[in-house]
Amino acid sequence: MSATLLSARRCRPSGQRTLAPRGYVDAMRVLVVEDERSLADALARGLRRAGMAVDVAYDGTSGHEMAFVTRYDVLVLDRDLPGVHGDEICADLVAAGMLTRVLMLTASGTVAERVEGLGLGADDYLTKPFAFDELLARVRALGRRATPVVPPVLTVGNVVLDPAKRTVSRGGKPLDLGKKEFGLLEELLKARGAVVSTEELLERVWDANTDPFTTIVRVTMMTLRRKLGEPSLIETVVGVGYRIVESP
Repeated sequence: MSATLLSARRCRPSGQRTLAPRGYVDAMRVLVVEDERSLADALARGLRRAGMAVDVAYDGTSGHEMAFVTRYDVLVLDRDLPGVHGDEICADLVAAGMLTRVLMLTASGTVAERVEGLGLGADDYLTKPFAFDELLARVRALGRRATPVVPPVLTVGNVVLDPAKRTVSRGGKPLDLGKKEFGLLEELLKARGAVVSTEELLERVWDANTDPFTTIVRVTMMTLRRKLGEPSLIETVVGVGYRIVESP
């Protein structure tokens, strides 16, 4: 069955649920700025099903603010937006030297329109209507380009986390972590012993739609600790957050 097209009239991801390949985790944060709410929500649902953390803005003013408050890997940006125009958002991101990659959406498919958008600093261009699977592939490709250079592996004690291969082991024994557990451990290891607050973990591993009063970080942390085993590697700093400690 061919992929369903996304447009103003028909704005669902393809009929079958789009999932990340087995063993693959999209540790990506995406901002969708689209004033057509049904389309924006459909894109967000599809990208979340693919394992990405997704925030949504329905106008250019909100989108512009969010793009500068939070560091996104990819911005899916409608060009013709109310408030701040998509062109201005794109140009401001480029001028500020942001690492966010921009996939610009437009209803116009003319060559001149595409050239103009790319000239503003957009990294890729997609004309409506489009197949969701194509958008997903483009977002993933841009996300790989947006990711800053990280160490090949992150280690503390006998724990080894490979961000590229998405693998974790302790004492040479592979650990089967869920994607959120993997995300929590990766953020703590990257902090190199510094305390990471619950709010920061919510923002980096989940997305803006997560209830800030939820216990999801604590519950996921309990599961992560159980899978890591003893001696304990993660310390709770009461009222502040969590940090990695060197095991004896």
